[in-house]
Amino acid sequence: MVSVHVVSYIRAPSPIGELLVVARGGRLSGVHVADHPRAPRADPGWVEGGDTVEEARRQLGEYFAGTRTTFDLPLRAEGTDWQRKVWSALRMIPFGATRGYGELAAGLGSPGAARAVGRANGANPVTIVVPCHRVVAAGGLGGYGWGLGAKRWLLDHERAVAGLRAR
Repeated sequence: MVSVHVVSYIRAPSPIGELLVVARGGRLSGVHVADHPRAPRADPGWVEGGDTVEEARRQLGEYFAGTRTTFDLPLRAEGTDWQRKVWSALRMIPFGATRGYGELAAGLGSPGAARAVGRANGANPVTIVVPCHRVVAAGGLGGYGWGLGAKRWLLDHERAVAGLRAR
């Protein structure tokens, strides 16, 4: 068993930029666009490589190649109860599909909480694996922590792989 204090990381190429993939205690805890100002920086105490981050890199590579539509990784996404509830709902959005912030809020039993869903969505530490890019605003794409170009690419990629037309 891996100590919960061990932090491992790896860098992985992707069409939206180099990713920094992080695991804590053998569970995936972060997927970040490495050069983004809000992305963490590898700490000198972190260990490069490891089973979890290598497996995450492999699965992300398959996702970007269009041969994987779901992820099977142990997660350690730390957040509030509400955030974890929203992140769980994100994992239920089918590959290639989108949902609105209000639609997610209503599905969670809080129809007036679209903004709270948006804040929780934006705090998702394991982007792509927990598909926060699949949540869109009523009037268009909405926001995305790694930029609208990345969100648009991810949505277009999934629709193409799934054989769906863009909305």
